[in-house]
Amino acid sequence: MQREDLLATVAGLAGAAVVFAVMFWVVDAREVWAAASRADPVTLVAVAGVILLWNVSWGLALWNVLSALDIRVPLHTALLVNAAGAFANHVTPFGQAGGEPVTAWLLTQTADTDYEVSLASITSLDAINVVPSLAFAAVGSLYYVATGTGGDLGLLPVGVITAAVVVPLVVALAWRYRTTIRGRAGGAVAGVVSRVVGAIPRVSLPDAETVAERIEGFADALGRVAVSRERLVAALSCSALGWAFQAFALWLTFVALGASVPLYVPFFVIPLGKVGSVLPTPGGLGGTEAINVTLLTLLTAVSAPTIAAVVTIHSVGGYLLTTTVGAAATSALGVRA
Repeated sequence: MQREDLLATVAGLAGAAVVFAVMFWVVDAREVWAAASRADPVTLVAVAGVILLWNVSWGLALWNVLSALDIRVPLHTALLVNAAGAFANHVTPFGQAGGEPVTAWLLTQTADTDYEVSLASITSLDAINVVPSLAFAAVGSLYYVATGTGGDLGLLPVGVITAAVVVPLVVALAWRYRTTIRGRAGGAVAGVVSRVVGAIPRVSLPDAETVAERIEGFADALGRVAVSRERLVAALSCSALGWAFQAFALWLTFVALGASVPLYVPFFVIPLGKVGSVLPTPGGLGGTEAINVTLLTLLTAVSAPTIAAVVTIHSVGGYLLTTTVGAAATSALGVRA
């Protein structure tokens, strides 16, 4: 890891620590610790197992995306690349956005494919993962609105339902007019890439034709994933299963601490909490937890210290677990991060 990247990661972790410090100060750190100390170890082991199943599910989704692009890799390689990608996301700032280029490079080295095709596969997986998250959040919002469940979320459920309708429409229109959009945006993107790369010392500037060809290859790869219906459905199903495992792991963490919440609540909260990954911290650490604690406090009757303990165990524990597994996967692939 370069010195600049290391400094950015350390700064991001420091920012996440500040967010957690504020959260623990607000809800009383001693009470949070007292709640966490009551956790049943056997159930926590089950939580860890479910979190690993989430990663396996998304690894299966990646394998289907790669198959749609005719990238033939063994299933275990796709699982390792997905785990290594989680490691990259967790040690680079800006959550998902920070680690995706690294994951694409890692896939290029592993599967011996062009970088733009690898990047398209990772981008496609990210886009696929949005669909089940919106669906789960929308269903939870509809349930909340229809039943008048306790809590004060204001217009948030309506906003989620609106997003679940608008986003697919925008994507459908973009796909319908993809040729026109690609033709108009390709030159602008190529110009931006040239200026950015040209400003980096000791990096050769690719000519405009090369940049345009790579952008074309990236767009074509995205299209191939979209039209491979069988693989697309399989990837969506695996992605939805992964989201379900995440939500179930959160619900199971409540059980480990002797608390009870409706099962639908984590399915509503987990996707919305991912908005916190825009925080410039490794893996979005800190932002996601703050949103989850706020939503769970509004939606449930569980005490704030218990909620903070649950979210910390589920999120930070999951972060450490997936980072460790991802580092091992990176080592197994023989690629230096």
